[in-house]
Amino acid sequence: MNIPADRIELFSYWRSSAAYRVRIGLNLKGLAHQITPVHLVRDGGQQHSEGYAALNPQELVPTLVHGDCVVRQSMAILEYLDEVFPDPSLLPDDALGRARVRALAQLVACDIHPLNNLRVMQFFSDTWNVPQPERDDWTKHWMQVGFDAMERMLVESVETGRFCHGDTPTLADCCLVPQLFNARRFNVDLTSYPTLVRIEEACLALEAFDAARPENQADAAT
Repeated sequence: MNIPADRIELFSYWRSSAAYRVRIGLNLKGLAHQITPVHLVRDGGQQHSEGYAALNPQELVPTLVHGDCVVRQSMAILEYLDEVFPDPSLLPDDALGRARVRALAQLVACDIHPLNNLRVMQFFSDTWNVPQPERDDWTKHWMQVGFDAMERMLVESVETGRFCHGDTPTLADCCLVPQLFNARRFNVDLTSYPTLVRIEEACLALEAFDAARPENQADAAT
């Protein structure tokens, strides 16, 4: 398969944890890329514009454009990047290790994040008129359920090292760090998750993670 390598463009929103994951992955691989902001609130949500909807029918971020190829969904994007640009890899060499990393990553991406993302919160507010305190309780509850499981999975495994799997960042770390950013936004108490916080600190000490932080994006707080 011939993959065009002349341009990598990421359609992103500074505070989107899904886009944050991909920014980390691109940085870990040292891939030069252009970030095109898509404001998820302004103008009724720029992701709903005709032009962006033509690029991504789900009207979500992130979207990756690589040459003439369009890849959607953050986890698919990260695995695409790992296959096309395999060094350094975001997944271990062994099948069991890859399964473990994917399980940790999907715990965040499939079980925690979808329950507290923007469109869910907007539906609660705009359609069901759910008061803010109840929305916050929902968000905190499902984050804590997920973090409880992830903390235990990490503590009980000999495969856990400086990072989620060994001493090299993986797909799991790309997912964990943005979710902890979200947790702090909602004032989730993280004292019960010392392993998650320890791994987060190790990650954020790396330039690839630090540069991907929401507050370090050009469109931050706009």
